[in-house]
Amino acid sequence: MTEELTITTERVDDIPLLLSQLNKLEIATLIDRHFSVNGNWRGLSLGKLVTGWLCFILSEYNHRLNHVQPWAEQRLGVLQSCLSEDVRGLDFTDDRLASALDYLSNDARWEEFETALGQHSLRVYDLQAGRVRVDSTTTKSYVEVSPEGLFQFGHSKDRRPDVPQVKINMSVLDPLGLPLTTTIVAGNSADDPLYVPEIARVQRMLGEKKGVTYIGDCKMAALQTRGYVEHRKDYYLCPLSSVQVPPSRMKELLGVVEDGSQKLEAIFSQNDTGQDEKIAEGYEYEEQMQVVLSGNEIVWQERRLVVRSLKMAEKQQNSLRARMAEAIAEIEVLNERKQGKKIYRSKEELENEVEKVLRKKKVCGLLTFSYLEEVSQETIRGYGKKAGRIKEQKAVRVTVEKNSSALQEEMLNMGWRVYATNQGVESLTLLQAVQAYRGQYVIEHRIGRLKGKQLSLSPLYLSDEDRVKALIRLLTIALRVLTLIEFQVRKKLEEEKRELSGIYAGNPKRRSARPTTETMLKAFEYMTLTKIEVSGHTTIHLTPLNKTQETILSLLGLPFDTYLSLNRHSSKPILNLSEP
Repeated sequence: MTEELTITTERVDDIPLLLSQLNKLEIATLIDRHFSVNGNWRGLSLGKLVTGWLCFILSEYNHRLNHVQPWAEQRLGVLQSCLSEDVRGLDFTDDRLASALDYLSNDARWEEFETALGQHSLRVYDLQAGRVRVDSTTTKSYVEVSPEGLFQFGHSKDRRPDVPQVKINMSVLDPLGLPLTTTIVAGNSADDPLYVPEIARVQRMLGEKKGVTYIGDCKMAALQTRGYVEHRKDYYLCPLSSVQVPPSRMKELLGVVEDGSQKLEAIFSQNDTGQDEKIAEGYEYEEQMQVVLSGNEIVWQERRLVVRSLKMAEKQQNSLRARMAEAIAEIEVLNERKQGKKIYRSKEELENEVEKVLRKKKVCGLLTFSYLEEVSQETIRGYGKKAGRIKEQKAVRVTVEKNSSALQEEMLNMGWRVYATNQGVESLTLLQAVQAYRGQYVIEHRIGRLKGKQLSLSPLYLSDEDRVKALIRLLTIALRVLTLIEFQVRKKLEEEKRELSGIYAGNPKRRSARPTTETMLKAFEYMTLTKIEVSGHTTIHLTPLNKTQETILSLLGLPFDTYLSLNRHSSKPILNLSEP
């Protein structure tokens, strides 16, 4: 008597780990609570559907709708076990995913969901909201522009002003960079007006908590924004633009340094070798501010921090030297006398060309010039009466030299920037303010991750603007997961004073105390679940967890059962080769 044997294999990879993190954030519960679907919705709930889709995005680095169903159909057993519900491939059709985006595009419900998600994340991961960073970015798409549409031409942070774009404003919690709120607006929107609404959303999320420091770039320094933060009994820290501190005022602020009447405070930081290294110097003064908000006059004392970054000064000085060398070379080329080169016959004409070079290289006032008029004789060749005659030709040459005194003054003025804050020196010293602003890379890294390979914000494959908005929102949830996994592991490694190994291909002994989520997820690649069915009996074999995988699960506080429980629908337990 022959017995029928059926063997099926499914990729497991990082799916159980990701779904456990999504469940910890209660993504499915919160979505089902805040987004109501119509009565015709069948199959997986909207929350479970979005959870499965997020798992696909994070595991495959892909957000294309039509790629999700084939992926799910090859992993139905794993998804069913992890989601604790019956899962069909039809649950993840592109039409069904598009319908999910239609629900997520509701602005009012999204704001309620995002607030609840932020509050839940802060509570579950025991995060303290002391500093929040705010910044914006843009993403492009090759879509048709409509007058009132989301995609518009504007200042592109991707350096593609020729392509329609949408603008994304984001706030993140310092220092881990956890996204708190996201606002999506038209691509031609100015940055300045976006800060108050974004900060207000964070304040609603934090409830009664006051004394939070909001950090942003010079676009956050609008007087209305600073006044709003002061009025709400919070703090701000941001650099002032050249409009708010014009060159004439900057000259006054630096003049007291040059004449020795204002002493500078040296700012030190530990370098990679653990040695104290001077990174900046500066001083501070106070300025009284006032602004009218909603008919109420707000008056407060603002600290102005005048700071010179040594590395920024060195970078700017090197850039200036390079531009001056290029300018001198281009000006000297104007004197060349060879075929195809223009000969300047008048001083005014040559001066105009020199001025163009100075403006292009931004070195006006740093070079001095002298013009020499030359007269040369030329014998006319040819036939007729004029042949053999001598003709005088006039030409103008220019010599260029560096203006040493102007150059020295320009060099001394480099690296300076004025920061504004309403936070007292007892809780934010000059050193702490410099360190706080230098941490602005935290939000820049999160934006980079959103736009990079991991989440691939660009290119966008959708044309419907509401669905584009919803997809961006979905990707910000994925960004939260990547951030929190990384935060948990790094925090645990720091507490235990150890490093993680086995996550770098080709170098298994390489260790890191700050591994990225991406490298850790890759460590679970090629884990498979094999089902062997014989005469109605099912035996399941899971690729054994190796030491690195077990360590990662332990650092995340996840039991090994996160993977081993995949056998709960079988008639026999998992045969795990790691067990004796």
